[in-house]
Amino acid sequence: MADDLGFPSVDYPIRELAGHLVAVLFVSGGPLRLEEAAKAMGVSAAALHEPLQLLREEPPLGLMLLRHGDELELVSHPRSAAYVQALLGLDRPVRLSRAALETLAIVAYRQSVTRGDVENVRGVNSDSAVTTLLNRGLIAEVGRKETVGRPSLYSTTPEFLQHLGIDSLGAMPSLPE
Repeated sequence: MADDLGFPSVDYPIRELAGHLVAVLFVSGGPLRLEEAAKAMGVSAAALHEPLQLLREEPPLGLMLLRHGDELELVSHPRSAAYVQALLGLDRPVRLSRAALETLAIVAYRQSVTRGDVENVRGVNSDSAVTTLLNRGLIAEVGRKETVGRPSLYSTTPEFLQHLGIDSLGAMPSLPE
């Protein structure tokens, strides 16, 4: 016999219900309200109290259950962070100094530019900032300027767009006049 949603009307053992909850949270791709999880599983929100407690006490290996108000989320455990970061290529720190951010903005809005162009705008030496941005893969050398000394020209990279969460340079906000 099934209920109105087509779910079998069977009382699941707590561990089995916890396993189903893990599956639902896994495929949700982000925070999920408790009521939504319960509805998807064909049970009441109250029926998930014990499975949630079990998942807090005995989370799946490498994972942990986050609960913020009535929202639930399955996330990687902090002890696994180094491995997840290595897989995703996030092993480099994401913070940039003010000088690096200024330099990145200049390159993004004026590309392709030389170090000299950046220094003319900033008014200070930008060697360290350019090196940092190159090492992080946010800018790349794209050629040489046809002038005395043939200085390198720099532009932003696809990684820059990915970090900003945009799909093209045209999606960047326009500069004020």
